[in-house]
Amino acid sequence: MRSILRRLAPARWLTDGMTTLLTVLVVATVLATGLAGGVFAAFSTFVLPGLRRLAPADAAAAMVAINEDAVRPPFMTLFGAAVLVPAAAAVAGLVGGQDGAWLLVASAAVSLVGMLVVTAAANVPLNDRLAASPDAAGWAAYDRPWVRWNHVRTVCCAASCLLAVLVLVP
Repeated sequence: MRSILRRLAPARWLTDGMTTLLTVLVVATVLATGLAGGVFAAFSTFVLPGLRRLAPADAAAAMVAINEDAVRPPFMTLFGAAVLVPAAAAVAGLVGGQDGAWLLVASAAVSLVGMLVVTAAANVPLNDRLAASPDAAGWAAYDRPWVRWNHVRTVCCAASCLLAVLVLVP
């Protein structure tokens, strides 16, 4: 670990404290975006396909219940971290003069647009419509569009994570 930190700490960084802060932020970015992407991937790969095995009205009711639980602190903390930590890492990278700061800026931008904007503009409105009409018709209008947008969030989280990982590679 110490040799990795030495390789990550070129002399032109501001201070050892800045190096440590940036390293922590980059690792936290990798963890937050990776975990958030994993949650989104789970929904795309087995949660929604599993719900499709239920009667449509039952699937709608189950998804409404899942969406109600999603806005509790455990997921919202992860979601917020996957947007805010990459932004903080990008700022620290730019302020510290890190050569790979553009990777951190790209990671933050992909996370911001791919997670926050897509969630707010696509997934949440679909969730709200399903909650207003938790029946077979509501499920039919919800399922495929929601999953398509969720794929976007999954890929964006993976891309954001990969961009942050590249900063750690010597």
